[in-house]
Amino acid sequence: MDVNLGTTPFDLDFHPCSSVVAAGLINGYLQLYKYGADTQPQRLLEVQAHANNESCRVARFIDSGGVILTGSSDCSILATDVETGTPINRLENAHEHPVSRMVNLTEATIATGDDEGCIKVWDTRARTCCNSFSVHEDYISDMTFVPASMNILATSGDGTLSVNDLRKNKVKCQSEFSEDEPLSIAVMKNGRKVVCGTLNGVVLLYSWGFFKDCSDRFLLPAQSVNLVKLDEDTLIMGADDGIIRLVGVLPNRVIRPLGERSEDFPVEKLALSHDKNFLGSISHDPMLKIWDMRELLDGQHNVPSHRKLDTDDDDSNDDDEMDMDIKPPKSLRGGRRESNNASGSGFFAGL
Repeated sequence: MDVNLGTTPFDLDFHPCSSVVAAGLINGYLQLYKYGADTQPQRLLEVQAHANNESCRVARFIDSGGVILTGSSDCSILATDVETGTPINRLENAHEHPVSRMVNLTEATIATGDDEGCIKVWDTRARTCCNSFSVHEDYISDMTFVPASMNILATSGDGTLSVNDLRKNKVKCQSEFSEDEPLSIAVMKNGRKVVCGTLNGVVLLYSWGFFKDCSDRFLLPAQSVNLVKLDEDTLIMGADDGIIRLVGVLPNRVIRPLGERSEDFPVEKLALSHDKNFLGSISHDPMLKIWDMRELLDGQHNVPSHRKLDTDDDDSNDDDEMDMDIKPPKSLRGGRRESNNASGSGFFAGL
């Protein structure tokens, strides 16, 4: 399914319980669409979330999908009612620099990152900043939250990964500089591994608790790797060649291509629906593509034969020397500069 958004999108997010997808656009508009397996997506809402053509960089559903939160290059954060499109509240100058990422932490807190590497933690009930981390020197490219250890993991254009401890309100660790600039991040293997897709096409693996340097790495046959977690052992990766791939972690291998956007445009962002039945992808063109995961995983993918990958290539073969952690760490037992993530509960509720 293809949706022509009319202009370039910067972010997308799926509703947490309904068949609705949102896209934040370069011109500051926010669009919502209803989708289905057998029907063409229908537009439900279009609002100008951020004026003066300031890009809508982040779009995330919060409050069980009743509110959508957007962050912008104008440094503001806006909460919009999903049903009516009415602005609920706007936090001007949330950052000193354009907002690049968001992530939900707890029911009362979210975190945001900006173009100069600053991460802020917000109390969504008091609508105030309760903490900040200034470990990075360049834009925050991605963030994820690990509830068991209360850590925010962030990647940055400065070539590093940071672990930020919410309990102690301090930076717990920062990796050594990597020439393979990290663009995306996911926690895999039940918390034992952290995987980063990079600008150069190298996929970096870190063992939990040992973040100074990666414990393993493998090369994808493309660059600008953006990823989304499918399950504890499997990722979906998009890259600059326009191909979307199913990739296994430990053993590290390209399992197979799932689909193709275009040879001319990279896959800039991927997102999965709440039931993981649909995959959304955006690029530098105005098209939002929605893929039926049931068809993709059944092998009915649409990749031209001349571009299909040899998944037995040397770069993706199993390695007997590969790092294979057995035990999770104690803390977990039991338990594009203009593109960019968020959810929260009760954020900016009321005017």
